[in-house]
Amino acid sequence: MPSTAESLQGFEESLSDAASEIAKVLYGKEQAVKLSLCCLLARGHLLIEDLPGLGKTTLASAIGRVTGLDYRRVQFTSDMLPADLTGFSMLDRETGKFEFQPGPVFCQLLLADEINRSSPKTQSALLESMEERQVSVDGVSHPLPQPFFVIATQNPFSLAGTFPLPESQLDRFLMRISMGYPDSADERQILAGVDPRSLMDDLKVVLDSVELVRLQELVSKVKTSDVVLDYVQRLIDATRVGGDFVHGISPRGGMALVQCSRAWALVSGRDFVTPDDVQAVVAPVFGHRLTNRASGSQASLEMVKEWIQQVDVLGS
Repeated sequence: MPSTAESLQGFEESLSDAASEIAKVLYGKEQAVKLSLCCLLARGHLLIEDLPGLGKTTLASAIGRVTGLDYRRVQFTSDMLPADLTGFSMLDRETGKFEFQPGPVFCQLLLADEINRSSPKTQSALLESMEERQVSVDGVSHPLPQPFFVIATQNPFSLAGTFPLPESQLDRFLMRISMGYPDSADERQILAGVDPRSLMDDLKVVLDSVELVRLQELVSKVKTSDVVLDYVQRLIDATRVGGDFVHGISPRGGMALVQCSRAWALVSGRDFVTPDDVQAVVAPVFGHRLTNRASGSQASLEMVKEWIQQVDVLGS
């Protein structure tokens, strides 16, 4: 049986090509692209939070293009109902029986655009889909296609017309990332050139569902040493003491950090995890799971990045 490193050799070019294709429509966002691919390989769901117009939807659409997955986009609104997402049962006049009509969630890659503009009731309709990979309607469970990946975008809560996601919903997302403003050089390229979104149709499919499933299987085989696991445990413990956060990270959050670290190592071309891999993903994994005690709001990515510097990599 080939090792993880040997198995990865056949996929390294595909991963690199996927990142390059996405970069054609998203200038200067290499870190966000790499984190998104890691989230996909780690079998997680991605939450992108930022102001309108910074490329959230463009990133999600580009991932759908280059992976070749069955992709659907749903615009969440305040009057949207759960059945608009999951589907509903309709009476078939010929048979006299109720037939299930699948909603847009029955796809491989779902873009839940501006998810926090819908009501909590509609937001919660995604809970079962994201955790169990199925939809239950009228007491009958309907499995979702595999792989199943949700990318949700949300605007900052300071903007009008938003409904904060509850903690239970946030915990279903493996990562939360932010796009941020482009730097001067990248923004000048955007202003002087063609609208990157117009190039979306020209993106090539470089990863199919079979390759994605194989890569997801490889992630769990990436070696994680005791030194790295000790570091992860120190990070988890540090969230539970010291008073910086209202609640500490749960064991599920710790497992998410290990899985994302493995995925980051794999995307980086390695079959083993280093502390640098952990540091690369800890802010996107922990940020939305932590509440800043001083402000009462979710910990920002910047706060988590500063906070981890206080935790010794090798221990005392």
